[in-house]
Amino acid sequence: MKPKAFPLASSLLAATLAACAGAPLAQGTPQGTAPAPGVGPNPQLPAPAKRLIPTVNIAPADGWPQGTMPKAPAGFKVTALASGLDHPRWVYTLPNGDVLVAESNKPPAKDGARNVHAEGVRGKAMGLVMKRAGAGVPSADRITLLRDADGDGVAEVKQVFMTGLFSPFGMALVGNELFIANADAIVKVPYQAGQTSISARPVKVTDLPAGANHHWTKNIIASADGSKLYATVGSNSNIGDNGMAAEDGRAAIWEVDRASGSKRLFASGLRNPNGLGWEPESKALWTVVNERDELGNDLVPDYLTSVKDGAFYGWPWSYWGNKVDARVKPANPQMVAKAIAPDYGLGSHVAPLGLVFSDGRIGGNYASGAFIGQHGSWNRKTLTGYNVVFVPFAFGKPTGQPVEFLGGFLSNNGNAYGRPVGVALDGKGALLVADDVGNVVWRVAPGG
Repeated sequence: MKPKAFPLASSLLAATLAACAGAPLAQGTPQGTAPAPGVGPNPQLPAPAKRLIPTVNIAPADGWPQGTMPKAPAGFKVTALASGLDHPRWVYTLPNGDVLVAESNKPPAKDGARNVHAEGVRGKAMGLVMKRAGAGVPSADRITLLRDADGDGVAEVKQVFMTGLFSPFGMALVGNELFIANADAIVKVPYQAGQTSISARPVKVTDLPAGANHHWTKNIIASADGSKLYATVGSNSNIGDNGMAAEDGRAAIWEVDRASGSKRLFASGLRNPNGLGWEPESKALWTVVNERDELGNDLVPDYLTSVKDGAFYGWPWSYWGNKVDARVKPANPQMVAKAIAPDYGLGSHVAPLGLVFSDGRIGGNYASGAFIGQHGSWNRKTLTGYNVVFVPFAFGKPTGQPVEFLGGFLSNNGNAYGRPVGVALDGKGALLVADDVGNVVWRVAPGG
């Protein structure tokens, strides 16, 4: 059996290395034309495309050349709020206008946890690709504070705020307590307005499913009254590759009682949810989700959806409602029958991570809707994502196609200057974008 594996290994590694050269970015859909594949509330979905060797094509990380920065629409000014950061993944604005940045990356497996999806020739090839994409750096495990006191779009203060965390990601302030989502638990520390550093030892609020951490990022958001926290937990594999026992409590959003730490499963079947936001008009919770891989260039669409209490969204047995993924064994018709379709497709493999709803301060065409940070594809023939898009909303629902709000993250030869991750609004209503390849937090504000 072993000799048969050598040609496959060579082919996969060769394909991986060749793919690292990059490919053109998929162009957006011109206004007035048909929606791009996988985009919209009822996207047309192609038949699954199965290949012996999965498509691997990622933009190698270059970083930003001197004098180059992302491009925003006319009438907006882009500045680097802070640069020289260490893999900034998430941003959070405090009430006094200070900005917290989680500098973080995938943690090592704890307690001897194994992930068969990441082992063997295929896993090694993917590890090489992720390294070329700028994702192979150790986690800084810290939060940095940025302060722009004079409002010029550049932080005068860049201060280490907290250290000793475990791949921190989401953050939420409730009263005088700051909650942080580590890769394995939600913790909290006391906070007073204006603090530039915290030395208090974090107190655990509740554990979160962890282990091999194929998807390690955990995000949190507080309810309007602050009594509950909602936490995202991604799956441990692409389609249950490690067995469903390893997925217990994962591919889900949990509701956590802030005071007691007790929790319940709020929604499930969400392969890798990340950004969370309260839609201003309906007050409903929304999230963006990275869907499954290896079914073709235009399948399965990543999506933006409202999150209904108790709902099941299909993973791993089905996608976009009841469309069965025949690769998942054993089949589960009962769960497929329960699956509901998401609200809005963003296109396949765009990798949406950040989500923030407009509060109207940016105005114009961007007064009502969702800004989404798209990390970019790694398994599609033509690159897609690598930008921040805006999805317009009316009456609590998406009303149009995604419009690029911040682009220019790819060079002409398909290398990545940067990759957007978390997005947030700052104290003046400008959009902040964490860029984990460029090691920058960008600020996009009206004017200029």
